[in-house]
Amino acid sequence: MTDIPGEDRPGRFSVRSAVVDGVLVVSVHGEIDHAVMDVLSRALLSQDGPPPPRIVADLSGVTFMDSSGINVFVTAHRRVSAAQGWVRIAGAQDSVVRLLHMVGIDEVIDCHPTVEQALKA
Repeated sequence: MTDIPGEDRPGRFSVRSAVVDGVLVVSVHGEIDHAVMDVLSRALLSQDGPPPPRIVADLSGVTFMDSSGINVFVTAHRRVSAAQGWVRIAGAQDSVVRLLHMVGIDEVIDCHPTVEQALKA
């Protein structure tokens, strides 16, 4: 398991990663905005090698997300899809679900109510 605290906002943003049944599960807590997008991107995608083939982003702890987060997830989706993999979003709170729906990300990246459902889909 890997913990990545927000570099300039400890206590407000953190990322925890674990591999569950061969799937990278990235649990995010706090606010996703421009200040933390690089930290989130590093957690989702290996910067030194190929991206992980399957990723579930657990957003149950995310209280706010702006377009920076959308851009990170679109980039992750493109890179992983190019390698025949997938990205799924799980547990997003209502405000984040509205944003995902408003910009159409839920049409591109599968969204699930729980991590367990995302892993089994």
